[in-house]
Amino acid sequence: MVAYTTGPPYRHFTASEIDAANDTDLPDLLASLGYQVRRVGSYYSTREMDSLRIKDRRIWFRNSENTGGDAVAFVQHFHGMSFPEAVRYLLAFNGYSVDSPAPIPRQRSRPPPQRGRPAFVLPPPNGDNERVRAYLRGRGIAPGVIDDFINMGLLYEDAKHHNCVFVGRDGAGKPVFAAKRGTCDSVPFRGDVAGSDKRIAFRVPCNPALDRVAAFEAPIDLMSWFTLHGQCGAVALCGLYDGPLETYLADYPHIRRILLYLDADGPGREAAGKLREKYRGLGYGVEKQFPPSGKDWNEFLQQRVKER
Repeated sequence: MVAYTTGPPYRHFTASEIDAANDTDLPDLLASLGYQVRRVGSYYSTREMDSLRIKDRRIWFRNSENTGGDAVAFVQHFHGMSFPEAVRYLLAFNGYSVDSPAPIPRQRSRPPPQRGRPAFVLPPPNGDNERVRAYLRGRGIAPGVIDDFINMGLLYEDAKHHNCVFVGRDGAGKPVFAAKRGTCDSVPFRGDVAGSDKRIAFRVPCNPALDRVAAFEAPIDLMSWFTLHGQCGAVALCGLYDGPLETYLADYPHIRRILLYLDADGPGREAAGKLREKYRGLGYGVEKQFPPSGKDWNEFLQQRVKER
């Protein structure tokens, strides 16, 4: 059975090739992509995405996004590949010759190759940011806050899909991370650009005169807080992995206080408690605060906007 076409070279993928791609060992694949894989009871997860569950080493589900699937779906969802690109990538990862008329395994009984992260490349920008502006205004974000983030080079609209692209920059200002979020809520989409450095995630530089940093789960929650309370040094973890907070503190050693503004759901509250104990043990003053209503700071902001 013929399924999809890819290239170059252009040829059809057979059902057996697609099955071979989906037979990828997901813990091995994630380790090769730079994720910190860990076993939790009968399933696998990663430090970067602790709501990710991998069962039988082949099937994944991410609770925070209520989505999951096979290996092809994973690289499509988290690394922005098309279906043919994903199949081709996974066949190559598993040692198949993807340029021949039929898959020829080169060496199936091999340890997983130690590959580094894919090269990080920002998606091409759109000619304007109007869809991003309209989407974020619809989420209650103040126009001035949106413009500030665009002007800082932390936000833009991509040309192909008109997603919001939240850009993470390292201490030298170099883009090293990007999270994409769809601008159509009826077809929700979230995903990181391939090769993103999860230790940086999304952040706003710290004012040297201030000794505190605010930590959020998502960029939109961070922007919601700025709409409600004004700017401050801040980092969005893009999940519950605290590597971005560790990096931020290393880059700004004058910081002595951490404000945890995570989501009010079960995982957010549990993570806030653990992070408070961890960073208090490291000598930081740590406070945690949850939105007075709603699941997260953006839901709370939208409620406030409706009340007005």
